[in-house]
Amino acid sequence: MPKLAVKDKFIDLSDYGRPAAVAIVRLLKNTNVTAIHLTLMFGLCGIGAVTAILHGYYITAGMLLILKSILDAADGEMARMKRNPSYIGRYLDSLFDIILNFLIILAVWYVTGQSIWLAIAAFASIQLQGTLYNFYYVILRHNSESGDRTSKIFETETPEAYPGESQKGVNVLFKIYILFYSVYDKVIYSLDRQAPLKKTFPKWFMTLLSMYGLGFQLLIISAMLATGLINLIMPFFVLYSVLMLFFITTRRIFLPAKELNI
Repeated sequence: MPKLAVKDKFIDLSDYGRPAAVAIVRLLKNTNVTAIHLTLMFGLCGIGAVTAILHGYYITAGMLLILKSILDAADGEMARMKRNPSYIGRYLDSLFDIILNFLIILAVWYVTGQSIWLAIAAFASIQLQGTLYNFYYVILRHNSESGDRTSKIFETETPEAYPGESQKGVNVLFKIYILFYSVYDKVIYSLDRQAPLKKTFPKWFMTLLSMYGLGFQLLIISAMLATGLINLIMPFFVLYSVLMLFFITTRRIFLPAKELNI
């Protein structure tokens, strides 16, 4: 199952690792490797990147973050290729992402000695940016013919487990997911309550918005680490949030939800 119908596909700047991810999945599709195995592997890459930052190996850390992005794309690709969607995999993926984002910022804070409040603001900014991108993207996927609907526009109720996975496991991971993500979801929804009424978004809009995708965020961090700009990482992401006003204002004024049959 593709994420989007062909007519809705856009250039996703955060999804640069997709070709490599597809190649990895094709290599492993006839093995016992599952999507969750790949999720665990990208988690290890993230931990490796954090460790490298703490020890001053910034180029290595950047490379591991890019590899993490590739494997992050590969787990979903594996699930779709094997036609084995999983809520456990979906929530585990998201939980790894937010934990690793926190650890990356914590490592940058520790190494640079900058204000803890700047670190908190940078982490919150990264999460809000990613949530805005995911909010619009999931809306588009739900309205796209044959689009992937594993992710929900509103995560309010524990989903029924897919065949082959534990309902208890889904229940536990869903509660943890809500604990970590609900505040960001509520903030973004409060800023654009009419967005779910929109059938689609222009490709140019989604491409620009994909600068807030986690893959692109990690690419920026990798580039800053490799070029010795580690001190600018946290201030950059705080200032980067200014673009949220542009995206939300553009959606509300120039892409109104008037076309839907409500």
